[in-house]
Amino acid sequence: MPEENEKILTIDIGGSNIKATVLNSAGDYLKEYEREKTPSPPSPQDVVDLIKTLAGRFPEYDKITAGFPGYIKNGVVKTAPKLGNDIWKDYDLQKELTTVLGKPALVINDADLQGLSLAEGKGVEMVITLGTGFGSAIMKDGFLMPHLEMSQHPITKSKNYNDYVGEAALLKIGKERWGKRMKKVLGILKTVFNYDHLYISGGNAKLLTFELESDVSIANNREGIKGGAVLWKQEAQKIKSIT
Repeated sequence: MPEENEKILTIDIGGSNIKATVLNSAGDYLKEYEREKTPSPPSPQDVVDLIKTLAGRFPEYDKITAGFPGYIKNGVVKTAPKLGNDIWKDYDLQKELTTVLGKPALVINDADLQGLSLAEGKGVEMVITLGTGFGSAIMKDGFLMPHLEMSQHPITKSKNYNDYVGEAALLKIGKERWGKRMKKVLGILKTVFNYDHLYISGGNAKLLTFELESDVSIANNREGIKGGAVLWKQEAQKIKSIT
């Protein structure tokens, strides 16, 4: 099948929900996404079983992309702060999805997936996601840079970014104090990364009420899953450059 006609099952695994849809190679939705609550406890077997159930609701697809909330190396889970580091450590999610669903799969960090969706390919672009936890991705001219698990970096003596501005912190301290913390976080990111543009995505991005600088924008959360198509395009480009 020509690449331009391929259908890509794209899955966004989150701490609260797992979403899935099928995209064409341009990243357009072929069907509205389906959503289910993330299993509790979120064991690898239960998560894969739920993904299999979601996949069964869609028409035929040719390839699979999945975004996972943790550090992924070559499709293998190395950390899963919001799903349980111990039960997920060194789990080859990419291989498992390929086996269970019977199609080639690529698995990357969920914020990286959003980064590929939102980047315009202009210099250094950064994405942060504000959901259950704090996700981050950095792109250079539209291509992913090595993943930095910013959520685990200390921002105070006792808190990392997940602790400081994640969902649990928001519920505990309220929107006003959370907003002040986010203003501090954005100042740090600008100083450290010198990005050309910062995109803010995720369900809690809408709670930011202070004025953003001209090189910062709130992204439509629906756009975040479209990186499922971009990833396979870039993978094809890598293969062509090697051969």
